[in-house]
Amino acid sequence: MSFFFPEAMAQAQSAQPEANPMVTLLMFGGLFLFMYLFIIRPQRKRQKEHTELVSSLNKGDEVVLSSGMLGKIVKVDENYIVLETGNNIELKFQKVAVHAVLPKGTIKSI
Repeated sequence: MSFFFPEAMAQAQSAQPEANPMVTLLMFGGLFLFMYLFIIRPQRKRQKEHTELVSSLNKGDEVVLSSGMLGKIVKVDENYIVLETGNNIELKFQKVAVHAVLPKGTIKSI
């Protein structure tokens, strides 16, 4: 059995084939394409939609904030909105905190 040992050592010491740099480049390109299609592009689309939503806010809109608070817009400034959240309770928030605009009458129906 000992006569197999030198043969096994010879096989273990054989030279490794060189990696093709084109395959590595294609793998990195594929990884970037995957990240762009499934991560970067959808995030940019959501960010664009949110920017449009924030810029289209008007007095009288009923909104829900990212914290979950509901209210009706009483005043709109450049960066802030004033919400009426209850009986004569007005709170000031940043416009970017708005998560969604609700259909009219949603707050009264709750």
